[in-house]
Amino acid sequence: MELKQLTTSKLNTCKYKILQLYDDRQRRVGKPTLHRFNVTGRGPVFLFEIMINNLIAKSNMDKKLAELLNPILEDLGFEMVRIRLSSGDTSTLQIMADRMNGQIGVDDLANINTSIGTILDVEDPIAENYTLEISSPGIDRPLTRKKDFDNYQGFEAKLETTELIDGRRRFKGILAGISNDEVLINLEEGTVGLEFNWLSDAKLILSDDLIKQILKKKNTKTTILNEENFDEIET
Repeated sequence: MELKQLTTSKLNTCKYKILQLYDDRQRRVGKPTLHRFNVTGRGPVFLFEIMINNLIAKSNMDKKLAELLNPILEDLGFEMVRIRLSSGDTSTLQIMADRMNGQIGVDDLANINTSIGTILDVEDPIAENYTLEISSPGIDRPLTRKKDFDNYQGFEAKLETTELIDGRRRFKGILAGISNDEVLINLEEGTVGLEFNWLSDAKLILSDDLIKQILKKKNTKTTILNEENFDEIET
């Protein structure tokens, strides 16, 4: 038997290690276990805490959960694209993640679910019962970070602002990148710049060109990952 460390994260006052027991054939034995250690002094200030915005996490609870869970994602080599805690008959915690340096796969989503679920079980930040959903961004993905608007220049998108801008909140056009803190978008009447902090929603529009670009990036015939392709993962 061999005990392997899957991931480790240091938050404000605790250090987490998730360990998994493997047999001689490198098969998992039992479930991963989480070990928490108290640490002295204040933990590191993660860059994500500074970069968090309303496109990634809207409500105060979303932001609180993002600050708790994003370090875990980063340790695993992923980035948080969006997090939402929605209420209803049963609350749902939706986390959309992407790999930092490539495409995210089904096994990746399962690993994220294991690590995130373990932390949530220990910290118990959500009072009511809830369902945990982990997904990839999909092709017509939400745009939540400044780099997204640069990465998808030339593709059609829908943007929405918190306040009225020249009498309108919704803008549909071709992305033209980022200039300082402004998101540039080509509309029928010309190119306009919208302050990034003005945006309340932003999403790519599905098109043949976008699909071709995604396929080119993947350079494979495997099925395209989309958040709608995955079943709900319950904790």
